[in-house]
Amino acid sequence: MAPGDALVAALEQGSIASAMRDSLWLFPLVETVHIMGFSILVGAVVMFDLRILGISKRISVRLMARHLLPWSMAALLLIVPTGTLMFASEALDLVGNRAFVIKMLLLMLAGVNAAAFHLGSFRGAEFWDQNTPSPAGAKLHAIASLLIWAGVITCGRMIAYL
Repeated sequence: MAPGDALVAALEQGSIASAMRDSLWLFPLVETVHIMGFSILVGAVVMFDLRILGISKRISVRLMARHLLPWSMAALLLIVPTGTLMFASEALDLVGNRAFVIKMLLLMLAGVNAAAFHLGSFRGAEFWDQNTPSPAGAKLHAIASLLIWAGVITCGRMIAYL
């Protein structure tokens, strides 16, 4: 057994993971909070990406970012702990689930894409903030973001079937 496997097994055997499996209501409650947080996050991301792609050009890109970023951060405060709890309840199965592994890779890619956008194209947003087409690089990040998040959603649904 690899060291990582022992850690995953220990996580799954913990009291919180057992409570998640043994309670009639705990897992569905945690999953509901996870999905609500995920809906807020993806909703904010999609609205921002569509703005970058030219929808609602009259709305300031920078103002929209300042409005949506706190919602995204708050959503992460729901998603990360609830996702961790759900993972712990079936960790051994999930690490071998292709859809789960791809979902985690896509989540990392989403983070890299967002960071690259904010460190790159978005730094010049004052020049294309409002009523001006976004630069090609920003549009590529937005398209990539939409595709990545569609993949995350698809993989999240497929976990139960693989």
